Amino acid sequence: MTLRIDHVVYAVGDLDTAATRFRDTYGLLSTSGGVHPRWGTGNRIVALGHARYVELITIVDASVARTSALGRAIAARTASGDRWFALCLGDDAIEATAERLALALEPGSRTLPDGRQVAWRGAGIDDQGRTPDLPFFIGWTGEPDTHPGARRAAHPSGATDIAWVEIAGAAERFAAWTSDGSVPVRFVDGDAGVVAVALRIPGGELVIR
Repeated sequence: MTLRIDHVVYAVGDLDTAATRFRDTYGLLSTSGGVHPRWGTGNRIVALGHARYVELITIVDASVARTSALGRAIAARTASGDRWFALCLGDDAIEATAERLALALEPGSRTLPDGRQVAWRGAGIDDQGRTPDLPFFIGWTGEPDTHPGARRAAHPSGATDIAWVEIAGAAERFAAWTSDGSVPVRFVDGDAGVVAVALRIPGGELVIR
């Protein structure tokens, strides 16, 4: 099974405010990604190229968000401010992963501002049994150029890729969940979940906590 970091999700209270902070503080540009009607959420995309990106996500319809595990989790995660929410792994064998973990394999899509559709199949995204220290899985089904990280934005920081992700959680539990998939993840103590992400920049790394 081939697993790789696809994107990391940062949950925020307001997309425009978060976009300004990511630009001014980290030198990262974002573009509108559209909405997820099923979950009552909307996002902005920090495109890094290499089919990787950072997703800024917020609740745009609270009544819909309350009906989904994802929406409720985002509300809980942002109750005390913006913070990292989840790691998503691209999975070339997502059917087998879903079967192994008894996860529903569900189609998803959203419409870009230019009218194009982004489509995928996901496992674990809206699963109540997945804790914040465990990734969800994605397999993209749309055209390659619609992948949110297909083309790198001209970030002032020069960010080009995700170097590593730091997670508060147990390495053994992560390994069992991913079937020992080899991804650049570091583990620390603390409340379960993603706590830091490092992006590659010229001459070093940009760490966002």
